Amino acid sequence: VSKSTLSLNGQALICDEESYERFRWPDPRKCGDGRFDGIGQYLPEGMKLMLMGPGGVLENVIDLVGYENLCILLEDEPELTGEIFDRVGERLVWYYEELAELEEIGFLCSNDDWGFNTQTFLSPDAMRRYVFPWHRKIVEIAHRAGKPCMLHSCGYFGEIIDDIVDLQFDARHSYEDNIIPVEEAYPMLRGHMAVLGGIDMNYLVTRTPEEVYDRARKLLEQTWERGGYALGSGNSIPEYVPYENYLAMTRAALDFKG
Repeated sequence: VSKSTLSLNGQALICDEESYERFRWPDPRKCGDGRFDGIGQYLPEGMKLMLMGPGGVLENVIDLVGYENLCILLEDEPELTGEIFDRVGERLVWYYEELAELEEIGFLCSNDDWGFNTQTFLSPDAMRRYVFPWHRKIVEIAHRAGKPCMLHSCGYFGEIIDDIVDLQFDARHSYEDNIIPVEEAYPMLRGHMAVLGGIDMNYLVTRTPEEVYDRARKLLEQTWERGGYALGSGNSIPEYVPYENYLAMTRAALDFKG
């Protein structure tokens, strides 16, 4: 088994009421313990940091419970399921509240993968009941601090796009060609939130630098007059992305004059 793979069903820490009561929940209010003091001196003039969460609401619940276990708990123990989501969600809220006001923080990112290639991990109704209310609170924290809040979420989002808009995120990131290519997502989201990135990771890895450059340039031509788009990759840049392809994407932005 590859060391880089991880099962969503393994090493569950909470599987029933007894293990839930036994679990020792961490206190995120200790995250503002001075570790950011003086960090501003290392930032170039005008630069700010993006505050990401230590995983998202759904991600942390799956890590604690296991994916298959969570699907079973949703049916067998809905009240316990709700309590687990509440314990995770309130801690993420405390975390963002502790750090959102820091001057060095320019915007917040609520990062939480929500689906596979073809559907969300949970039904849209379950997402609305257990997951989305906590993301709404995180967005509200950012906006009270006068800062934008973006959603980073991998996976299919066709059935929940109206929910994402309703949550009042200022931007969304993570796009895959085999789900909804960024060229199609942009007109769906334009006017509601900014679209970030979108050059698909498989495309970045398997295509030539010329193809990457041309696609990136066409994206800029499609969006520059309408606004609300920032060129970038569909997800993070792992070590296996060819260096020349990454440079081709960034060069398209540097060359583009509008």
